[in-house]
Amino acid sequence: MRSYSDFLHTKVVKAPVSGFAVDPAELNPVLKPHQRDAVAWALRGGRRALFESFGLGKTVQELEFCHQVARRTGGRALIILPLGVRQEFTRDAVELLGYDAPVYVTTMAEASQTEGEILMTNYERVRDGDIDPTYFTAVAMDEASVLRSFGSKTYQVFLPKFRGVPYKLVSTATPSPNRYKELIHYAGYLEIMDTGQALTRFFQRDSTKANHLTLYPHKEEEFWLWVSSWALFISRPSDLGYDDAGYDLPPLEVRTHVIREEYGAKTDGRGQFKLMNDAAASLPEAAREKRESIPQRVAKAKEIVESDPGASFLLWHDLEAERHALKQTIPGVVDIYGAMDYEEREKRVIDFSDGRTRLFATKKSLSGSGCNLQRHCHRAIFVGIDYDFNDFIQAIHRIYRFLQTEQVVIDIIYTEAEDPIYRVLMEKWKRHNELQARMGEIVKQYGLSGAAQAESMARSIGVKRVEVKGRYFTAVNNDCVEETARLEENSVDLIHTSIPFSNHYEYTPSYNDFGHNEDTDRFFQQMDYLTPNLLRILKPGRVFACHVKDRVLFGNATGTGMPTMEPFHALCIQHYMKHGFQYFGMITVVTDVVRENNQTYRLGWTEQCKDGTKMGVGCPEYILLFRKLPTDRSKAYADEPVSKSKEAYTRAQWQIDAHGFWRSSGNRLPTKKELMAAPVSRLQAMYRQYSRGTVYDYQEHVALAKKLDEDGHLPATFMVVAPGSWSEAVWDDINRMRTLNTTQSQRRQNMHVCPLQLDIVDRIINRYSSPGELVLDPFGGLGTVALQAIKAGRRGYTIELNNDYFRDAVGYLEAEEYEIDQPTLFDLMGG
Repeated sequence: MRSYSDFLHTKVVKAPVSGFAVDPAELNPVLKPHQRDAVAWALRGGRRALFESFGLGKTVQELEFCHQVARRTGGRALIILPLGVRQEFTRDAVELLGYDAPVYVTTMAEASQTEGEILMTNYERVRDGDIDPTYFTAVAMDEASVLRSFGSKTYQVFLPKFRGVPYKLVSTATPSPNRYKELIHYAGYLEIMDTGQALTRFFQRDSTKANHLTLYPHKEEEFWLWVSSWALFISRPSDLGYDDAGYDLPPLEVRTHVIREEYGAKTDGRGQFKLMNDAAASLPEAAREKRESIPQRVAKAKEIVESDPGASFLLWHDLEAERHALKQTIPGVVDIYGAMDYEEREKRVIDFSDGRTRLFATKKSLSGSGCNLQRHCHRAIFVGIDYDFNDFIQAIHRIYRFLQTEQVVIDIIYTEAEDPIYRVLMEKWKRHNELQARMGEIVKQYGLSGAAQAESMARSIGVKRVEVKGRYFTAVNNDCVEETARLEENSVDLIHTSIPFSNHYEYTPSYNDFGHNEDTDRFFQQMDYLTPNLLRILKPGRVFACHVKDRVLFGNATGTGMPTMEPFHALCIQHYMKHGFQYFGMITVVTDVVRENNQTYRLGWTEQCKDGTKMGVGCPEYILLFRKLPTDRSKAYADEPVSKSKEAYTRAQWQIDAHGFWRSSGNRLPTKKELMAAPVSRLQAMYRQYSRGTVYDYQEHVALAKKLDEDGHLPATFMVVAPGSWSEAVWDDINRMRTLNTTQSQRRQNMHVCPLQLDIVDRIINRYSSPGELVLDPFGGLGTVALQAIKAGRRGYTIELNNDYFRDAVGYLEAEEYEIDQPTLFDLMGG
């Protein structure tokens, strides 16, 4: 078995290298230095992304990448591109590189009958199955931002279609202007890392909202280093150490034209006059505003065009009604539209690109990607705006790109009510520029080799041990594998912990973090280093109580299309038994199915009504009970038994504990009428009491819930009529609000994502330890187990890797110890 340190170093994530090294002298001499380096880097990696600013020559780089792969392997290459840009590739291949013109194909029959090393097609042909990418040795995607949306049909279809293609290249100038996690979709396509695995590794879940992920703050640096190992960001040649001569962009001026409403001209639904339209904050409102303001916006566009009669104008619009209005209002406008014959569309694009047309009206969806229109145009008008920043920035850079010689003027026309949309676009533009600058700095700092990135990422391995010791507790900031290895054999009386749920969460930026594993198998490989230590340090015959929960696996990550469950608790039982622990029971703690659905969207009432076959059940938590065999197995008593006197532990308490059937003295059960009239905040506890004291009737239970719903007493955020439990194997009264998170959230600090409930800890400590004994939690978190151990008259030992959690834990423990040791007046008087 390799050392623990060696195992941790295998966690360092970097892109696989599957290509070949090429002598720069073998590359086409026409390539500029930064283009040559980029192509050589992509060929060496095999599957890579080029995220370069507009005008840096991605077209020639894609062509050269394909040419070199075909030349080296004897295979054929395919370039997939948006409609309307194939003329750019033909022109650069023939006029710049001196190669044969790539052949455009629409079916596999055409591809197999066509000679030539590089073919071209469009995205729709691949998506609809007309072209099979696996026929080719290399595939290059131009303007690959089509992959940005994980849930789109294009993305879901493309992943399996391209799996296994030896050489892949994606190119776009706007990889992730708005949400960083979209970069992961490119990594999934390039087979750098599984999409679901990457999301789990770098992004934290919002426990209150399903599918809402944000980049871990402590993982940000590692995330960008990982991205830079497979994606090349270049904003200008100097990012790779070359001269920027010829690549200095001219000034850019953005002019806004706000269409003001006529005051008092409109009324609302109640007949009241409105001073102005409501802000178009939603998509329906924005669509309404766009339709109603077409005449005013087009009139403003005409005014702008007539103000500069010597300039060519690119007129960006979104609606067919806008196109018709532009044609009718502005003489000389040449347009294209989706239903137009493709050859005619291509001809009109080329005519404008070559300066034979002055006024060109088109949609961003038709001409916003790939077209180089800067040779004879430096002015563009956005006749309207929307929330799609990717299309917006792409459209701007059809003319604002390297090799543009004139000052570029962008006119943006929108109504007063669309001001929120304009502000969102500007904020996204700012973030886009920040992303480009950040990645440029990483390239400058670490270069293109990838070795420096890996070395930097490995620096998060290891932790400086810190120990804080009190009279009743020991708190250690350390890796629990290394810390438990320091403890003496047979020195711990009880081990109680909530282990990380495989790779579901990551708590620290350290590779020592158990949550920082690519899958469950790797998680248990790391556990293989910890579990033998736990068995070794536990006293003979004593208990290890492990809190776990099965894991929801979402269909978009597994490919099943439906949520499924990983039986994590069963895998844990198997793991600990393998290492010598004796499994002797499991306590089930039921959860609130309504709260759970709000977090996972897998048990929805609406979906159940559509098709009940896809609906599972709520996911309970479990306390797995293991024991280290005692020295004397004839009676199986622990070497140091947890004995109780019958005076302190009465027959009555034993019966209640044994059966898990508790009633409160003197407190009667509520009637149904009282339940219906009770405040919603009290319904949970009251119904549980009622459920325990009444013979269960399913139909009556449903009828009660229905009545509560009709009266507005059935919340959508938590379950108030959960059935009470009659068995000690199922605990139904764990107060999920009673955790250390309650105090911590009030202090506005980050909450521990999987806290162990105080009620559970109290019961386990009482059952399986004696006063004065040592209780260990190897995944200490906020110090819950150690704190409750002190309160129960035991000693606590908590180990935590996360620095912030460790500091909070020490604060809680010291506060509790201070309260215990605080002298009374009689102590001060010597009484």
